[in-house]
Amino acid sequence: MKRDYYDVLGVSRDAGPTEIKKAFRKEARACHPDVNPDDPECEARFKELAEAYEVLNDADTRAAYDRYGFDGLRGRPMTDFDHASFQDLFSVFFGGSMFDSALRNAGAGGGWGAAGAAPAPRGDDVEVEVELTFAESVFGAAKDVVVEGDVPCETCGGSGAAPGTGRDQCPQCKGSGRMREVSSLGGFGQFIRTSTCSVCRGRGTIVAEPCTSCRGTGRARDTRTVKVEVPAGIAHGQRLRLGGEGGAGAQGGRAGDLYVRVVVPPDERFVRDGDDLVYRQDITMVDAALGTTVQVPALDGDIELKLPAGTQPGEVKIYRGRGVPRLQGYGRGDLKVVVTVQVPRHLTDEQRDVLEQFAALTGEKNYEADQSFLDKVRAVFGA
Repeated sequence: MKRDYYDVLGVSRDAGPTEIKKAFRKEARACHPDVNPDDPECEARFKELAEAYEVLNDADTRAAYDRYGFDGLRGRPMTDFDHASFQDLFSVFFGGSMFDSALRNAGAGGGWGAAGAAPAPRGDDVEVEVELTFAESVFGAAKDVVVEGDVPCETCGGSGAAPGTGRDQCPQCKGSGRMREVSSLGGFGQFIRTSTCSVCRGRGTIVAEPCTSCRGTGRARDTRTVKVEVPAGIAHGQRLRLGGEGGAGAQGGRAGDLYVRVVVPPDERFVRDGDDLVYRQDITMVDAALGTTVQVPALDGDIELKLPAGTQPGEVKIYRGRGVPRLQGYGRGDLKVVVTVQVPRHLTDEQRDVLEQFAALTGEKNYEADQSFLDKVRAVFGA
């Protein structure tokens, strides 16, 4: 069972970003896998720390976690921390030089070449689109998306080496991934120039016998299906990131990320304004004058709306909490019903006579305004 992220880092729930970062640095120094090779407990502890930091260091994910706990993080893909992830994250805080010697002595895995050498090339990020119905965008849904791109070669398992063989130490750089050139400056010492090994391209190892299926790349082109959990409240044009679901890395390198762009066609009933929904309710001129009762559609069942006599065009009725679930927070937006009055057209002579008689019987008092048009617009858009 996962531990509370604040307990993992040893900070209080009101800790600021600086305190959280400081706590992570302190704990991560002691249990980084490169400092404690072949120690699964230290590796597990570092993964736990890295996951806690990833959540608490981001304002949005931290807010979701504070409100809902681990349930608030569902649908938010988390980084799958492997050796390369450790190095990337660790270098942000400590730099590469502090642990260079430890890296050279500790050995490597998870897509890395020789100890201290460059990792295998990361896979490409891939973007796909998924079309949702309006209801699916509001309530969330599980969708299957077809992803076309690089996948690990089935013959060599992604290593790039022929079955039964492996990667050999680079004969030029002797596994360091770097070449050093020393030039004498006469009586002023030496000038040392370091460059990436041109034979292994910095990895420290080479494939002596490449896989014939993928020609040593470790990758092949194919299509696959990925299930995406779309959270409730997502809007048209927003994107979801699924870490490690993109293109496969070369020769065992880390996979890229999959970005899923959401497409939501316009709804026939509602206009979405952020987390609010706007619905236009048409009534006749007669119903506006005499009053009427109408059925207004809502996400969770129709609403009976009673309109009093003298209802004016542009009047707004707001139903709190009947809109779209908030993607990055608690609760739901509002449903705003805007009344429009339909004016009759193509009048007969008899209808025109009746309206002229009605006009003769009315005066300024019948048309006194109790709310300005600008106030009605402010009510609709929350201004």
